[in-house]
Amino acid sequence: MYKKRYLLLLLCSFPLFGQVEEIPTVIPKSNLFSDLDLATIDSLVLASKYNSPLYDTITYYMDYTITKNVDNVALNVDVLKKRLKQLDATTPFDIAYNPALEKVIKSYLKHRKKYYPALIAKAAYYFPMFERYLDQYDIPLEMKYLAIVESALNPRAKSKVGATGLWQFMYLTGKQYHLQVSSYVDERQDPVKATIAACKYLSSLHQIFGDWDLALAAYNSGPGNVSKAIKRSGGFKNYWNIRPFLPRETAGYVPAFYATMYLFEYSKEHNIMGNIPKIQYFATDSVQVKRTVSFDQIAEKIGVEAELLAFLNPSYKLDIIPYIEKRKYKLVLPKVAMTRFLNIEKELYTLADQDDASREKPLPKYFEMDQRIRYRVRSGDYLGKIARKYGVRVSDIKKWNRLRSNRLKIGQRLIIYPKRLRITKQETTKAKKDAAKPSTAKNNFVTYKVKKGDSLWSIAKKFPKVSIQDIKKWNNIWKVKSIKPGMKLKIYKNPI
Repeated sequence: MYKKRYLLLLLCSFPLFGQVEEIPTVIPKSNLFSDLDLATIDSLVLASKYNSPLYDTITYYMDYTITKNVDNVALNVDVLKKRLKQLDATTPFDIAYNPALEKVIKSYLKHRKKYYPALIAKAAYYFPMFERYLDQYDIPLEMKYLAIVESALNPRAKSKVGATGLWQFMYLTGKQYHLQVSSYVDERQDPVKATIAACKYLSSLHQIFGDWDLALAAYNSGPGNVSKAIKRSGGFKNYWNIRPFLPRETAGYVPAFYATMYLFEYSKEHNIMGNIPKIQYFATDSVQVKRTVSFDQIAEKIGVEAELLAFLNPSYKLDIIPYIEKRKYKLVLPKVAMTRFLNIEKELYTLADQDDASREKPLPKYFEMDQRIRYRVRSGDYLGKIARKYGVRVSDIKKWNRLRSNRLKIGQRLIIYPKRLRITKQETTKAKKDAAKPSTAKNNFVTYKVKKGDSLWSIAKKFPKVSIQDIKKWNNIWKVKSIKPGMKLKIYKNPI
């Protein structure tokens, strides 16, 4: 099911790449980069430490045949030209009509229109946040649509090569922009911190090329590829003229951005209505926690559903907010719940203390991804198992420890630079299967069938003395996740 959802995300989010019809453009020589301009661009590209693309664009290649057979899409060419001209007049982007862009817009209307109500609902939350920082860094506010092309506004989106978050940062690029990753937190998934990083990166690209269309292309493929495309085109400044010399994936990236902008700006004209948003950005507030707490514990004490907490706090990978003095991690809450949180904060920490005391196995140890750990080989260990646990490659472990073979000895010490902490289902169920076990006498439980709109929090409220933690333990649900209608849950009548 996860693979299907990820495929749906790809179909919904990423640009239509491929060989699309080009339209000849005649550009006067005055619109060319001079030799001095080209030398300046080259020096800026070489001086930039951000010369690699944020992600491997080949991952996002899609069959260009999706742009075919769009002639039956009702969109008058003259109307489209007029609308694009209006957009062009109000933005710093070069949004000129051509058949290639028309095909992309029509394909979006044909294949992706049904996804836009949900995207518009997400945008109601994220766009005010984006605009705040885009304005601060003097970046066109329309750049907010780039996050839709990148991630479909899913802060936990992750590509096959590891690009993560709303703005799809690779690990090393994220580190360059001070986005930290640990066993508990991935700041590439933090909407605010990742947006600030994206603003800085886009600003540096605009400084190099002096053009927002070229900055977009460089965001996708790296400034080096754009610089080479400019040279191969003969020094043209216009994106549409260097487009044939860009990587195939980048050739479809900027039109995808334009098509997304068009559909949002003219959504009403195409009868696209947004869903009701979960919450508005201005209706939230944040507070720093004073000890490690989980979303479930917060939900139980202040009455905010764990699913909403996960939406507002997507950077916490284990649905747990760690307390690290130097990091000062914050909790984002609806404003209406902030007063209640402050009133019951001590009770929340007491509950967390009680849960820790009854926990058979302690919570995973906090560590940064770039920190070195020493791992002691146990019975049953092998390199592949250890590599999966810490999100690294077998070849990396062998290189770090100068191993010539895959053979390990029990008690052997290995140096590992972990990228993540993997907690398997087997580990969590084995660690907690005996914790808070209720009476198992016959007829002591009922089976609850999940209904549409149910959540763990709302279900727990229907049964006296039953908490979210109880339901999770009884049904082997160890992380916050969306329960589905029709799922059957075991609820004990007299929990201990």
